[in-house]
Amino acid sequence: MPRYRLTIEYDGGPFHGFQAQGDLPSVQASLERAVKAFSGEALRLQAAGRTDAGVHASCQVVHIDLDKAWDPAVVRDALNAHLVPEPVSVLDAAEAEPGFHARFSAKGRRYLYRILDRKSPPALERGRVWHVKKPLDAPAMHQAGQVLVGHHDFTTFRDIDCQAKSPVKTLDRLEVARVGDEVQLTFAARSFLHRQVRSMTGSLAQVGLAKWTADDLKAALEARDRAACGPVAPPEGLCLTEVVY
Repeated sequence: MPRYRLTIEYDGGPFHGFQAQGDLPSVQASLERAVKAFSGEALRLQAAGRTDAGVHASCQVVHIDLDKAWDPAVVRDALNAHLVPEPVSVLDAAEAEPGFHARFSAKGRRYLYRILDRKSPPALERGRVWHVKKPLDAPAMHQAGQVLVGHHDFTTFRDIDCQAKSPVKTLDRLEVARVGDEVQLTFAARSFLHRQVRSMTGSLAQVGLAKWTADDLKAALEARDRAACGPVAPPEGLCLTEVVY
């Protein structure tokens, strides 16, 4: 039974997250319907991560096991044909190496969060950025955010419905930079807690708005208490940009 590794991108706006949820629209359900329409096989795919409702991906990775061996290009093109007009695209398909698993073989994930901090709302990027009308201090956000880098108990930035066994994670990288009218935040780690990136982003925005100091952010982390978290950033600014194997 050949295993195929698929790299996909999607606009998370119309979906209730990546994971299949009954009759609710999801990226997983759309992909699995496309697989069945193409191959006749009903299957459950495996993904590198489960993005929340409204969160996008430019480089999500999934794997599927098919009974018949197909040319990877045929798999890619056939799935894309059956995904029209949904905002999901298979960028690449390849035969997976022995033992490959989209989730368990991953060594790291990278997310990008985009904040548009200008008076005027977005038109072309609507649904893909968080619009904040007041200017943000990106250097202050970057400096304060370095306290989050490393091995910590991230209970403060963990959603109450998180199913992870432990709140302890290692954040490998956090960078905040000004790019034109946007403040862009990059996060890299082996894995993340449920809504950890959005929770950290919302708290960092409090620093950028001068409502919090760097010491406030540090105190929030050390509190290990969800109540100490700042407002959680909305999903539309978040995108999964890389899975490292």
